[in-house]
Amino acid sequence: MRKPTKESELNTEPIGQNLIKLISNLCFSVFVLSVLIFTAIAITYQPPDPWLESAPSLTKLFTQTENATFKIDDSIVKTGEDLVSSPVPAIPPASAPNPISETDDSIVKTGEDSVSSPAPAIPPALATNDSVVKTIEDSVSPPVPAMSPGLATNDSVVKTSKDSVSSLAPAMSPVVAPNPVTKTNDSVVKSAPATSPALAPTPIVETEAKTPKSDCEELKQVNCSDPRVLLAIKKFNSKTFKSIVILEYQTPVNGSKPDECDVAWRFRNKKERSWRKYRDFRRFEFGIGVNCSYRVIHTGRWHSGINARRPWIRPNPKFTRPIRDEEINDTIPTLLETNFRKGKYLYYARGGDYCKGMNHYLWSFLCGLGEAMYLNRTFVMDLNICLSATHSSSHKDEEGKDFRFYFDFEHLKETASVVEEIEFLRDWKKWDKGHKRKVPLKKIKSYKTTPMQLKKDKSTIIWRQFDGPEPDNYWYRVCEGQAAKYIHRPWHTIWKSKRLMNIVTEISGRMDWDFDAIHVIRGEKAQNKQLWPNLDSDTSPNAILTKLQQMVQPWRNLYVATNEPFYNYFDNLRSHYKVHLLDDYKELWNVASEWYNETTLLNGGKPVEFDGYMRAVVDTEVLYRAKTHVETFYNLTKDCKDGINTC
Repeated sequence: MRKPTKESELNTEPIGQNLIKLISNLCFSVFVLSVLIFTAIAITYQPPDPWLESAPSLTKLFTQTENATFKIDDSIVKTGEDLVSSPVPAIPPASAPNPISETDDSIVKTGEDSVSSPAPAIPPALATNDSVVKTIEDSVSPPVPAMSPGLATNDSVVKTSKDSVSSLAPAMSPVVAPNPVTKTNDSVVKSAPATSPALAPTPIVETEAKTPKSDCEELKQVNCSDPRVLLAIKKFNSKTFKSIVILEYQTPVNGSKPDECDVAWRFRNKKERSWRKYRDFRRFEFGIGVNCSYRVIHTGRWHSGINARRPWIRPNPKFTRPIRDEEINDTIPTLLETNFRKGKYLYYARGGDYCKGMNHYLWSFLCGLGEAMYLNRTFVMDLNICLSATHSSSHKDEEGKDFRFYFDFEHLKETASVVEEIEFLRDWKKWDKGHKRKVPLKKIKSYKTTPMQLKKDKSTIIWRQFDGPEPDNYWYRVCEGQAAKYIHRPWHTIWKSKRLMNIVTEISGRMDWDFDAIHVIRGEKAQNKQLWPNLDSDTSPNAILTKLQQMVQPWRNLYVATNEPFYNYFDNLRSHYKVHLLDDYKELWNVASEWYNETTLLNGGKPVEFDGYMRAVVDTEVLYRAKTHVETFYNLTKDCKDGINTC
């Protein structure tokens, strides 16, 4: 027998192995496919068993209600104490009983006077009348008899005029419906229902009833703590004072009369960029509106609700401190010794900007503050200001003014890192005396050293000195040239003083925020005929009146912001408008005013003059809040603001 060769063996073995592998792979693929199909079915299939269903299905399962034959009526049944807030519709004759009544001049309300809709008729076979005629002696409603499951009952309570019935008695069938004969007068109400074979004779019930008062009678005595009072005030203020946003109200209190209430609120002006809160309290007179609601029929003037104001304690220098605005916190911050060494400071020595105009001062001050922000340092500032002669009553430069007289130091502290100069120098000397190692200091003697060159300086104090002649000793020179691209003046940190803004708010509030304003610039410009040749004649009283009649309605509140020193200069306007000048409100900064008390305390007990710059600030802010603005150089005259050929 011939043995197979090795080549034939090699050709036959791979065929069998490949066939076995092919079959096993096919079976494994079928198994995997079946597992995937089963898994997909198990994931997507939802059985009807509710315990395996989703949360919404379980919620529906437990909250669904049965469709029972008899359902319980859980609607609210109004009693006699419920007030009727809407007029009662007329009742058709077919649904109302047919009473025979005798009445006198007074009106006695029966159950029909407070019904909103007639009750549906009850079938004669099933209806029973369990109604109870309630007398004045009844203080507790009698128990309602139990109903049989198959019968619907009418267990409404019919009350006399004193009890204000809320639903009609249902229409009865001829077998059970009573036919009452009612006699009504001021004292007695008699009811004699007719008897029928189905009902036992009902005895005549004599009840005492007084003539009812109107449903709105209780509103004549205004209850100031009633939420409806505050709601009426809010509606009135939202329609009347559209220039302000009222943020919060206090609970109204009683006024001087039964129909008056005093209420205080805090608000902000829509035209003011700051979110300062101001306070007002007024007196409101109320009447009765639709649906027995309160209605404001008259309101008092600014600060007329004296019962709602803060308790006023007359200041006594010996025992008490002067009255202060609680929302003003312009105290000078202090530094601890450890915090002083950890900080980094930018210190500007006094330069040529001192005793310049206020615009010049702010331009230089904000340059230094902007550099401090760029260098990420605390700015050392001098709170002492020199008021220039243009704004002083003596026409001379006046030193010793406080920054806080004119600007909001509290807001500056919140928006920038600043420290007061005297406090800073005290801590600096104290540190040098107590430590051998002095505070690292770098002095800069020229404005030509740019802020970019000081960006990486690690000294604790950078001291800029301005000893050169003018204008090289001006602070704002630091921010000129290439530095102007890096230093941005932080105007958002400067707000006007809250004390001055309180005066602005008071003046605007006394005109109920509904006024127009004109800005009349005269003074030195009106006398300079070379630069402003027409200004004097264009701002004369007759010329102003002619222009105003074209722009402002007659007898409007007109505020005149001006630098004209003569008070009677604008008397010609008073025959056409309700003219208001700043001097009409002198009591807001006189000796008894809140502004005087606070500034005196701030100035170490020395009285503060209401100077020309303060007057300009108040005039400008009141002008800004007017509904119509009339400007000098844009409306009254053709002269340019800065002189000839500068427009």
